[in-house]
Amino acid sequence: MGKRNVEILAPAGSFESMVAAVNAGADAVYIGGSRFGARAYANNLDEEAMIRAIDYVHLHGCKIYMTVNTLVKEKELPDLFDYLKPYYEAGLDAVIVQDLGVFDYIRKHFPDMDIHVSTQMTVTGKYSAMKLKEMGAVRVVPARELTLGEIREIYDATGLEIETFVHGALCYSYSGQCLFSSLIGGRSGNRGRCAQPCRLPFDVVRDGKYINKKNEKYVLSLKDLCTLDLIPDILEAGVCSLKIEGRMKSPRYTAGVVSVYRKYVDMYLKNGRAGYRVDPADKRMLLDLFDRGGQSDGYYRVHNGRDMVVLKEKPAFREGNQELFDYLDRTYVEAVKKEKIRGTAYFEVGKPARLTLTAPLTENMAENVAKKAVSAASLICQVDGDVVEEAKNAPMDEARIRKQLQKTGDSPFEFEDLSITIKGNVFVPVQALNSMRRQALEQLENGLLKMHKRTSHILASHMGQTEITLPDSDEKQEFNALVNSKEQFEAVFGRMAAWKAADESAGFGIYLASEEFDAANWKAYVDRCHEAGIFCYLMMPRIFRTEAEKYFLKNLELLKNAGFDAFGVAAMEEPGFMKQYVPGAKLYFDHGMYTFNSMASCMMMEYGAKRQTIPVELNGREIAERGGHGEMIVYGYLPMMVSAQCIRKTTEGCTGRPELLFLKDRKGKEMPVRNQCRFCYNTIYNESPMSLLGLSKEVDRFAPDSLRLNFTIEDRRTTEQVITAFYEEFMEGKKVSAPENFTRGHFKRGVE
Repeated sequence: MGKRNVEILAPAGSFESMVAAVNAGADAVYIGGSRFGARAYANNLDEEAMIRAIDYVHLHGCKIYMTVNTLVKEKELPDLFDYLKPYYEAGLDAVIVQDLGVFDYIRKHFPDMDIHVSTQMTVTGKYSAMKLKEMGAVRVVPARELTLGEIREIYDATGLEIETFVHGALCYSYSGQCLFSSLIGGRSGNRGRCAQPCRLPFDVVRDGKYINKKNEKYVLSLKDLCTLDLIPDILEAGVCSLKIEGRMKSPRYTAGVVSVYRKYVDMYLKNGRAGYRVDPADKRMLLDLFDRGGQSDGYYRVHNGRDMVVLKEKPAFREGNQELFDYLDRTYVEAVKKEKIRGTAYFEVGKPARLTLTAPLTENMAENVAKKAVSAASLICQVDGDVVEEAKNAPMDEARIRKQLQKTGDSPFEFEDLSITIKGNVFVPVQALNSMRRQALEQLENGLLKMHKRTSHILASHMGQTEITLPDSDEKQEFNALVNSKEQFEAVFGRMAAWKAADESAGFGIYLASEEFDAANWKAYVDRCHEAGIFCYLMMPRIFRTEAEKYFLKNLELLKNAGFDAFGVAAMEEPGFMKQYVPGAKLYFDHGMYTFNSMASCMMMEYGAKRQTIPVELNGREIAERGGHGEMIVYGYLPMMVSAQCIRKTTEGCTGRPELLFLKDRKGKEMPVRNQCRFCYNTIYNESPMSLLGLSKEVDRFAPDSLRLNFTIEDRRTTEQVITAFYEEFMEGKKVSAPENFTRGHFKRGVE
């Protein structure tokens, strides 16, 4: 694997951090603009600063990727064109995207812009990666929870560029699957405004008793990732870009981490695995830069583990390594980087003075030249000055001329070599030398930048937003429920069967949670539903990885023969898996398949959706702007986190048996936690159920195709009471009292 195939990708939360990253040896930086980025509280750049940043990295042979990795609301879509156009023209190398609507917008309006799929899209396998490549992605940043084997499988199946995190903070939840900050405070991680409540202390409760130790309350706070020991393994798994987290951290931090990873990537590329050795002092240096409570290798070799969790409170004070800090500031943060150039100057009496500058093309520049069907290894520019006069008294010697020409000042260049030829007793005014030098340096800089620039004439036909109309549904509105236990099924089935018998035209459906209902019993449940005239659906797992694939392949014949009317799709992998193994299956996308805007809705149809679920983070007005078609969740404990980590395993060890625990916060609120062992992930639910009881008239104006109640921890009696109340109000128009303990979710407030 050659050096040009390996990229150290550095975070840049500010212009200063970007400069520090480039100085320290980064091959590329990722940075946020003033909008649409997943770090809304970083010192993001305005348009002028962003264009300056694009030019800066290109002059120094690096690449720059901009984060456009939030979910975008309908009213924001028209702003994307004017927002991205100047960066596109300036030569931005790629955008990092979460929202499929933004993905589609960029591929239509900015066809020459590379699209990188954000880790926020929760790509966990080859099925989604293959589809996203087909749709136009050139790079994917898979979920941070994947093992080296899973990453290799994506690479082997797609050949896509793979970018993975190698250092920095780890989220407890799968990225893109966290509503914790959103539900408790309205600051959504999907909108770049996460308040990081997972870093707070919690108690773990079972049957009213604490099961975590008093000094181990930080059960959701993960240690930072450090993968120096794994660099050979990661690169040999097909990863081409090593991503460092930290856009909220200082330029000093960025410089220090980049410099260490530069050292070890170069060591591997030069010496291979046999010559790769990590100095423990470098690990200590990284801890001196930032220490949340230790470091771990992350998920590359393990599915989860107690050793990855901070658990104990971080000491209030820790003395900094000032000597290290001063070194990093001096060497990288405050340093001025210059690119080496060569020059030849010619002075002959009676002829124009001439200065020729040559700059070698970096690999990044050479790529852009190749795209324009030009072959060159360097850029040459030439400036002719005034006619050289003959000296009347003392002629100018080489030393005086060299002194003036080598003053490169604020330009990004310095001379590696300057050859000067003088013929005759020449005289050239200092002002003329300075002018010729400035012109040549400006031409060289502009010529190098021009290689990256794009013209906008190809965009003329794409001005404004594409008009999108979602198709009307010709199906009667359904009344559906998701159940997670046999007693919930019996409660829902009993009520729906009675209502169906009373009104044969009514449509009812029951989703069976695949985490809880065994494959051997699928057909029996489907048959019971069909005998009563009720649709029966299987809700696929929220996370589809190796465990899920093996389970469904093992039970493939049962899956095909159960007779499900449709499958609930909860993860990006599942449409591709179903297309390959259960072709023709009807797919209903759940709320985690985000459609914040109408373009995303259309993309999800291209992705395979027959029906979509209206996002739970939009308020009523935003749902109306997006278009309300789809299934609407009107009741349920909303999932706040879906995690590869396991609260049960962290506190008491793994039993392999699902159970219900509670997380208790500092205010005494208790959030249900279910370890879903079949697919090996945890789901943490909101403390109170979201209920739109009493708001049926407001919901009616969106004309949803179906209504859904999600049952999770309710017993049979509660399930019967809840479904009856919603049916009477939403389907029969009766006035029903609201429950005592509930939340409206985001239906009224929404997220920023």
